[in-house]
Amino acid sequence: MSSSVAAAPLIGRDEELARLTGVLDRARAGTAGAVLIAGDAGVGKTRVLDEVAARAAGSGMTVLTGHCVDLGDVGLPYLPFTEILGVLADDERFTEALAAHPAVDRLLGAGSDADRDAGGRLRLFEGIAGLLADLSDIAPLLLVLEDLHWADQSSRDLLRFLLSRGILQRPAGGSPTHRLAVLASYRADDLHRRHPLRPLLAELVRLPAVERLELRPMADAEVARLVRALRTAPVPDGTVRRIVERAEGNAFYAEELLAASDLEAGGVPSGLADVLLIRFEQLSDTAQQVLRTAAVAGRRVEYDLLRDAIRLPEDELESALREAVERQLLVPGHGDTYSFRHALAREAVYADLLPGERSRQHGAFARLLASRGHPAESAAERAHHYRESHDLAEALAASLEAADHAQRVGAPAEELRHLETVLDLWSSVDPAARPSGEGIDSVALTLRASAAAAHAGDAHRAVSLTRSALAGIGRDTDSELAARVRYTLAGNLMGVDSLTAAFAYSSEALAMIPADPPSRTWVWAAATHVLAARQVGEDEIALRIARQALAVAEELRLTDARADLLISLATLEKGGRRTRLGRERLAEARELARRSGHAPVEMRALFHLAIGSFESGELAESLPWLTEGLDRARRAGLLSSPYPLEMRYLQLLVLYTLGRWDECLKAAASDAASLPHAGAFTMGPALYVALARGDLGAVERARALLDGPFDWMAVMVSSIALTDAGALRGDPEASVEQVRTAVAALTDDSGRRPDLTVRLAALGLAAVADRAVALRLSGDAAGVRRWADTATELVELARSVADAGGEARPQGPEGQAWLARAEAEWIRATTGTDAAAWEKTVAAFDYGDVYELARCQFRYAEALLAADRREEATAPARTARQTAARLGAAPLLAQLDTLIRRGRLGDPAPDAGDRPSPLTAREQDVLRLLAQGRSNRQIGEELFITGKTASVHVSNILAKLSAASRTEAVAIAYRQGLITPEATTSG
Repeated sequence: MSSSVAAAPLIGRDEELARLTGVLDRARAGTAGAVLIAGDAGVGKTRVLDEVAARAAGSGMTVLTGHCVDLGDVGLPYLPFTEILGVLADDERFTEALAAHPAVDRLLGAGSDADRDAGGRLRLFEGIAGLLADLSDIAPLLLVLEDLHWADQSSRDLLRFLLSRGILQRPAGGSPTHRLAVLASYRADDLHRRHPLRPLLAELVRLPAVERLELRPMADAEVARLVRALRTAPVPDGTVRRIVERAEGNAFYAEELLAASDLEAGGVPSGLADVLLIRFEQLSDTAQQVLRTAAVAGRRVEYDLLRDAIRLPEDELESALREAVERQLLVPGHGDTYSFRHALAREAVYADLLPGERSRQHGAFARLLASRGHPAESAAERAHHYRESHDLAEALAASLEAADHAQRVGAPAEELRHLETVLDLWSSVDPAARPSGEGIDSVALTLRASAAAAHAGDAHRAVSLTRSALAGIGRDTDSELAARVRYTLAGNLMGVDSLTAAFAYSSEALAMIPADPPSRTWVWAAATHVLAARQVGEDEIALRIARQALAVAEELRLTDARADLLISLATLEKGGRRTRLGRERLAEARELARRSGHAPVEMRALFHLAIGSFESGELAESLPWLTEGLDRARRAGLLSSPYPLEMRYLQLLVLYTLGRWDECLKAAASDAASLPHAGAFTMGPALYVALARGDLGAVERARALLDGPFDWMAVMVSSIALTDAGALRGDPEASVEQVRTAVAALTDDSGRRPDLTVRLAALGLAAVADRAVALRLSGDAAGVRRWADTATELVELARSVADAGGEARPQGPEGQAWLARAEAEWIRATTGTDAAAWEKTVAAFDYGDVYELARCQFRYAEALLAADRREEATAPARTARQTAARLGAAPLLAQLDTLIRRGRLGDPAPDAGDRPSPLTAREQDVLRLLAQGRSNRQIGEELFITGKTASVHVSNILAKLSAASRTEAVAIAYRQGLITPEATTSG
């Protein structure tokens, strides 16, 4: 890659920074303290110290930093302290303080002279302690010592004195200690058992004023953020995933891997390899031999297997292992196993082997594993070792065995990986040496791999593999297999929203197999054709084929196919899954699928039961179905397949709609760690919560969903969030453009617009109405007419979609509510707010959508006030306020407090109205514009100040609110009631 590299940001470490900042705060208040910061090489100790030092300097502290350096056996005494004193000597501000402690001159002038006699040594220690104390009297002082693992003995002794008897000890009488903090870092992975720093650390951590802080590896999500932040251009998702997997939470490793990301997969950058091999090369020859052999075995190796492979006497092997463990290259594990402490260390050792050594060692491990019998659990290991030893026939057989095992235990991603290895090896192995049996040919195996890809949530890979299977079909291919390939391709194409092509392939599949005599292949071809016909709007064809295929499935006693067809009929017939009868049919299908053991069909039934309950307005009823469906998916290893992903989204959506927002966020956080990239849309309801709580950072997270191939659900979720965000930011242009773009993208090949259009139009209309109201107040009649035209365009769009379903597919409670809101917003935009329209909308949302009900109650109360019906306005305004407060919906809460205060509907809550503000009047003005998304230049233009002055005001606001960003400042201000967005925020 050739994209430029950005400066490494500090990502994560919030808890660690908070703890260290607390130490600084206490030091500034007069309570000295020290923190010993431990962490592996590259984990980010220096970056954290740099950040803390910058914060300390920004708060007025004097920061002094000394570095320990690895100089082997010729270390210079007191090196970090000499560095610190050199900095002080070069700064005339400290001349007087240095002159008051002449003993320290020995370090400035003569290095090792300090150790000539015990008395001189004590005077030196006391002199440095006194100097630091005096400096802390001038200004609070932060002393940073880096890389203590390389500290010389004299520096360790001086540090012991300073922390145990010098600057941290409390004077007699309990008076405060010095305004001083000491932060010292060291590499935990360098501290072998006999390392000289170990006893000092054990002694220091027992002191009351000394803490220990361990910097653990970063979480995977944080590493991913770091990798993306390091490049100014986008980093491919595959590259990010590989780096995250290999870096194992180490920031330095991640940076090095990114810098070398144009290397072939699996390569270790040469600079990183050199770093990783330093400790390895310090081992004895025998220990190095043991680690090389262990590296061939993999990250983890059993003792018995290693012993048989290396053929050393046990006492020599155990001695070598002990040496590797002490040097923290290997870690003993459960079951008499040993693992490399970091995967990249193993890779570096492995890469250092000669090609012939690798091949021979892999062959030895493969034969050892094979000699133990053929347990399925070792198939993947055997496949790897056979392949690396160039025994391709054995590698092919073992890979197929590993795929079978992965399928049995419900691991589709691993099954796919092994099947792709089989397909990769297939043409390189002599036909006579290939495995044989039913379903073992290249087309059937490719088809099986496509199913594994679909179950693993990689829909685009599934399509690619099925197309490959189709390309492999010859004239002599069995017609049933040819039909299976086509209807499988049709199913996979529906998964990537290529609906016209799916219908074409399902039509071909059905035409290839005669309906008579009845066959399982024809039934499943028909079941797939039903789904494809439904997707392109051919409901009559779908209904006719479904009824015909159901009769054949019953005749052949195909329980799983019967279940699948019953689901289709339940969604096709009048009223569909919203009716009680439809859901009874779905429950019957779910029971048939459960009895047949067909997990994908069972999950499809459970999904439709859940969404049918949701669409009919029975929200709480959908949750048990979703719980059961996700549990079934978990037991089958199919959590990443399409229906479970949609169930995850629906579960969060139900919690969001019911107003159980904290539960929604907790479930989203729990899901995030296990989701495939293609399933990121399931986090959508968590974005809706974030926006409703004033976190406009959700905008970028919503846009990120659109990265990668087109995904219908991702576009849907992103569009909802971005359209609403435009209204929240007072940007109707962005909202309207988002509605138009989304509807165009989500309209299917037959020209049928999605039901979602009604909701998007209503949200866009809210932004348009806000602008029209503002223009009407300012007397801009032309502007009002322009936005009224846009409002009419959007409401007609909503009406057309709502009417399109007709009697067969009428709008459910949710759709009716959004249509009512679209109508009310249209009236507000074109002629002014109307109480009757908003009363109707409030009633419509009373089916259970807590937040939207509150937003509409706000508009209803506003309309009542405009109609001079003050007493009637009080109840909806107060009810909505209670909801907004309970949800933490700060922007809506601020709107309601303003309405209640201006409308004299009662006193606003004490936490929202007239609390003293930490901001000046000018800063309040800037903050209000900041909440509208204005840049510094725009703020300056509106307030008649320069952009630079606006920037100063913004910086002051961030500091006063303890916010790290403009977005966070706005969110804090909303929560604290410091701003009350009026036309800037849509209800």
